[in-house]
Amino acid sequence: MNRNSMIYETYVRILSRELVCAMGCTEPIALAYCAAKARSVLGSRPERIKVEASGNIIKNVKSVVVPNTCGRRGLAAAAAIGVLGGDENASLQVIAKVPDETKEALGAFLDRTAIEIKPLESDCLLDMIVTVYKGDSWAKVRIAGEHTNIVLIETDEKVLFEKDVKESEEVEEDLPDYDLLTVKDIYEFACTCDLEDVRQILDRQIELNTAISQEGFRHDYGANIGKVLLKTGNDIRTRAKASAAAGSDARMNGCELPVVICSGSGNQGMTASLPVIEYARELGADREKLYRALLISNLITLHAKNDIGRLSAYCGAVSAGAGAGAGIAFLYGGDETDISHTIVNALAISSGIVCDGAKSSCAAKIATAVDTGIFGYEMYRNGQQFYDGDGLVLKGVENSIRNFGRLGRVGMQGTDHEIIAMMTEHT
Repeated sequence: MNRNSMIYETYVRILSRELVCAMGCTEPIALAYCAAKARSVLGSRPERIKVEASGNIIKNVKSVVVPNTCGRRGLAAAAAIGVLGGDENASLQVIAKVPDETKEALGAFLDRTAIEIKPLESDCLLDMIVTVYKGDSWAKVRIAGEHTNIVLIETDEKVLFEKDVKESEEVEEDLPDYDLLTVKDIYEFACTCDLEDVRQILDRQIELNTAISQEGFRHDYGANIGKVLLKTGNDIRTRAKASAAAGSDARMNGCELPVVICSGSGNQGMTASLPVIEYARELGADREKLYRALLISNLITLHAKNDIGRLSAYCGAVSAGAGAGAGIAFLYGGDETDISHTIVNALAISSGIVCDGAKSSCAAKIATAVDTGIFGYEMYRNGQQFYDGDGLVLKGVENSIRNFGRLGRVGMQGTDHEIIAMMTEHT
């Protein structure tokens, strides 16, 4: 692929935009970032905080441990640590460097500070407003569409910044054209990419995601899915599933190590990368082969997730598991045809796994998605595949990806509403 072509340049921009560092589950971290920004605009520590959040934000923050909060969960903890110790200039690493004395002060701050949590009716699935008050003064910050996309900064005196929120959630200016993602072009890009254009991004993904996976194996996090898997066997397929699950074990339960995310999600970033890294090690693949396999895995994940959106009732690990399967197929010498059938087979099996928020069981869902991605390749390698008309499968990988994207974006809207209602009716 020509390095100066629009597709090549777009893919590099997408990777640079998507494969970024985040410490903690991205929804509570986005809320902490929003709160830190509001506090900085107010100019002092607030006496009262109001958090308004869309249903999907509530769902994804409710049960996950927020790092640097001494094991606390939920929206109040995320907003409070953002206000108390967040670096408003650090984006998704907003609470990565909270001092010990600030962590120790969090309990007292929560006890004496009124924090109101309200549902936010919005066309954007990812939407939050944090308003902080001190005396007669207040400051408000709104993030919508993307985890760090500030669309409103306002005080009791005036609006300091505002931009439109589009219903499509594509609110960032100069956004790369994700519609240019196709399996054919992803494969060509991965095979021909000048690795100097992506080396730093991929090295960081390998280093950080491997580190948190190892942390998950070393210590007690959540349901310890990674360690449980290794007790069932030590073959490469089990190790690949366990490596991704262990990273999620740690991340969903308050680990303070950063990860490189994909499609706005640390779990998806780990699912797309760690199984591929494990297989590359097993197969003795050199660094260049690993880089190219990771390009396929990450870009296929983003392609499969693009029509679904950042948040939905559709578990994002399904897309990332298919991406991992595609990357593993490449490590075995698979071409565009092998990769296409791997994706379709995987999506045909595991699409429909629901997202009921970020929490310990995400690790088990990741293990299932990775297993399905690998099985999708094993099917095709053994001469088996799903055909046009098998459920949602259509002829051609792009048609099938669109169909499963429609399932996640449109078909599961009612499921999403019901999940949110069930998760919040007793809170």
